[in-house]
Amino acid sequence: MRMLRTSPVRILGERDRAEVMALLDADPVGNVFVSSRLRTAGLDPGRLGAELWGYVERGRITALCYAGANLVPVNAGPDAIRHFAEHARWQGRRCSSIVGPIPAVEDLWARLTPYWGPARAIRARQPVLEISGPPLVEPDPLVRRVRVEELGVLVPACVAMFTEEVGVPPDSGDGGALYRARVEELVRTGRAFARIEEGRVVFKAEVGAVTPQVCQVQGVWVHPELRGRGHSLGGMAAVVRMALAEIAPRVTLYVNDYNAAARATYARVGFREVGAVMSVLF
Repeated sequence: MRMLRTSPVRILGERDRAEVMALLDADPVGNVFVSSRLRTAGLDPGRLGAELWGYVERGRITALCYAGANLVPVNAGPDAIRHFAEHARWQGRRCSSIVGPIPAVEDLWARLTPYWGPARAIRARQPVLEISGPPLVEPDPLVRRVRVEELGVLVPACVAMFTEEVGVPPDSGDGGALYRARVEELVRTGRAFARIEEGRVVFKAEVGAVTPQVCQVQGVWVHPELRGRGHSLGGMAAVVRMALAEIAPRVTLYVNDYNAAARATYARVGFREVGAVMSVLF
């Protein structure tokens, strides 16, 4: 008689919160995105708009995989990745990217490539940077929080940044309604920063993920006509100063390894490299 195999992967819920958060808090910088989402929306898939998969060994959850618009493995070794890949393959691709620690994403993508490939782009190494003290350069005094009435100015800059970085516009599916709503949420919660002059965004950045320990900067952008003038240096220093004072005691971000100019800017501001991730984009 054939034995039925029980998968060690299960969809987690609120009853697992304490165990999940302890696992995420073991690496607050590396897990800031997933931790922020769960702290905001909870673990119930209906509210979260995603599933959180747990890999269970001897009754304990030892690895996670956030399965939403992004597929994000957490603390996942080879055995967990193998089972997460099987689950993802069975479910079918629902994500627009796979993001996480390089060994885990390399293994996961190798297992999924025959079924999900080819990828539109692969960012094989993206250094993770962190700063927890005052910036090393003078902040730009004209960088401030964006006001709600300035959404019409900010959104086009956000779309331009996203398209430049990812390679496709964020508003192609629904005319931009969801993306605009996300930008508006960041503005209303005081997490969108910019230097705006005469109705034009000179510099901008947002704080996307937030936990009590860490916040993550995203969307750093300088208007193409104004690059090379130091706006990103003073702008990032201003964002770091405000974020450390009012949002979280540590500020992190990740950057493409080939973006030498951005990496040099972040180093001058005072960021240090603390890890690296890999991204597979669809």
